[in-house]
Amino acid sequence: MSEKPTTIKEIAQLLNISVSTVSRALHNHPSIGSGTISKVQKLASELKYEPNQTAIFFQKGKTYTIGVILPELSEAFFSSAISAIEDTAYKKNYTVLLAQSHDSEQKEKQLVEKMKNHRVDGLLVSIAKSTSSFEHFEMLKRLNIPVVFFDRIPPIPNIHYVACNMETGTIEAVTYLLKKGHRVIGLINGPKTLFASGERQEGYIKALVKNRLKYDPSLIANCDLTEEGTVAAVNKLLSNKRKPTAIVSFNDYVSLFAIRHCMRNHPDKIDFVSYANLPLINYMDNIPLASVEQFPALQAQKATDILLDLLNSPKSSPQEVQAYYKIIIESQLVENTH
Repeated sequence: MSEKPTTIKEIAQLLNISVSTVSRALHNHPSIGSGTISKVQKLASELKYEPNQTAIFFQKGKTYTIGVILPELSEAFFSSAISAIEDTAYKKNYTVLLAQSHDSEQKEKQLVEKMKNHRVDGLLVSIAKSTSSFEHFEMLKRLNIPVVFFDRIPPIPNIHYVACNMETGTIEAVTYLLKKGHRVIGLINGPKTLFASGERQEGYIKALVKNRLKYDPSLIANCDLTEEGTVAAVNKLLSNKRKPTAIVSFNDYVSLFAIRHCMRNHPDKIDFVSYANLPLINYMDNIPLASVEQFPALQAQKATDILLDLLNSPKSSPQEVQAYYKIIIESQLVENTH
């Protein structure tokens, strides 16, 4: 049988003082004499007294826990983000509760409900690729549970977010391929539900127009980011009347699928530029010429800073118009050397 934990009430009875005096003495309150503080803390140590965290949380109206919902914890991009979130949160004495949506809208909605029921103080979210309705986040807003989005941002107004500038990153990527002599450049984009897919398309169009080239919508193929979806997108682009000699692809995983498929099934050399600049590039035999760095750790760290700031700032009155954090980090094209 395990021993029952010592309570403040028991310490008070043994020292013949009030419960409130014990509580104050344990917190070194200035209204309590040093002798009493010393006696209380010595006895608490001897009896192995542990503060009742549940009671403290209830008293303060906080659990000092933040929830994190990401598409895939196994992806190097999100692993890097997790490390930054944990480092930033733990420095402020917050616990991190992690969960993954596996890129499912339904699972994401279930996780938001579970996080709410676990009484997290706030949430950090990178949305699933299939998420197209956002009432689960509206529910959190009504409950005054702050949410900060990063990397994958929902296309809705009045949200806090940190994102990488995918439009300028795409302009850099297309311009890089144009300088390499390519004139017919395809784009394997992500799902239309993702805000970043729209940014990539905008950047792609702007880069072509800026270089006085005609925009051809048939040179864009959206995919669901799976290997099968990527293969279908590659085949669509390479069966085009104007067959591309280079392709900008949604991320390094999509590039990996696409390059492998091209090596096996298409004899003509296709140059690729990708996004994310993940470590996996170093283990590929055939790699993209360059990759757009999206700084996942920096995005996650800034998002965590924002969430902690929201949690520790005085609550605004209902009449006040809330200001929303909108932080954009500039991407950077990184040329691959091996």
